[in-house]
Amino acid sequence: MSEYLSVARRMWHLLEPLHATLYFAPEARQVAATLGHDVVSRWPSYFAWRTAPLGAAGPELVAATYYTFSPRMVTRYLPRIWTVADPAKVLDARLLAMDRALTALIDGRLTTAQLAEAARLARQAAENAGTAARPLAAANRDLPWPDAPHLVLWQAATVLREHRGDGHLAALLTCELDPCEALVSFAAIGAAPAADFVGRGWSAQEWSDARHRLAARGWIAPDGTATDRAHKEREAIERTTDRLAAGPWRALGHSRAERLAQLLHPVLGAVFEAGYLPRHSTLGIGRVKVGCP
Repeated sequence: MSEYLSVARRMWHLLEPLHATLYFAPEARQVAATLGHDVVSRWPSYFAWRTAPLGAAGPELVAATYYTFSPRMVTRYLPRIWTVADPAKVLDARLLAMDRALTALIDGRLTTAQLAEAARLARQAAENAGTAARPLAAANRDLPWPDAPHLVLWQAATVLREHRGDGHLAALLTCELDPCEALVSFAAIGAAPAADFVGRGWSAQEWSDARHRLAARGWIAPDGTATDRAHKEREAIERTTDRLAAGPWRALGHSRAERLAQLLHPVLGAVFEAGYLPRHSTLGIGRVKVGCP
């Protein structure tokens, strides 16, 4: 299995930005506005887009599955977002949003045959993603596959992204990092600025308390920087995340994963050239500096 750890991380780097276009593309914002969401902030549509596969979930379930959001933050939007549009309408709308966004991004980047091949390979990987104890991955895998290859590619990327994310939460729990501590430790090692996490809804006092708890565990030095132990523990969490995410790629095999990577490069270039993704990935789970919610 270990030989696929680097494959798992590389493919996540390629697929994460594709998935994340849903949260930042102007086409998605326009569709969200048509549904009736306030799009001055991205959070109402973010919670709707990402939660809809779970059904009309309430704040307790969403806070549990998202993990790094303050429960207070979650209750600002749930269950109220379902009075704007129910999950079935949101699921239809997010495919419409991605149809418009990806049509613009992919146009001229891949031939019809290449796009169909990428969709087929990504779907094969997604269909081999184990969903036991992975609620967001399972919820997205439960959805019917769309017909259009670019939407199949996006839905597969979403399944694989949530599969990795669900596994990462297991790694955080094994390391006994609570939701706020996960973010504080992530910021402390320099993976993303602490200011990037303000939107997660934790108060300054909660952030400070989490830092004190981490300091007591030897993760935070007196000057507020991460200790060697923190760096080692966070890297161990990332390795565990890679290991838990390797299954789909082991099933697909090296050669087909490499072929998918080649096909994804032009799409990834288009996503970055569009310029609407944030500089840092801030989901608070195994992350790199690529745009992601």
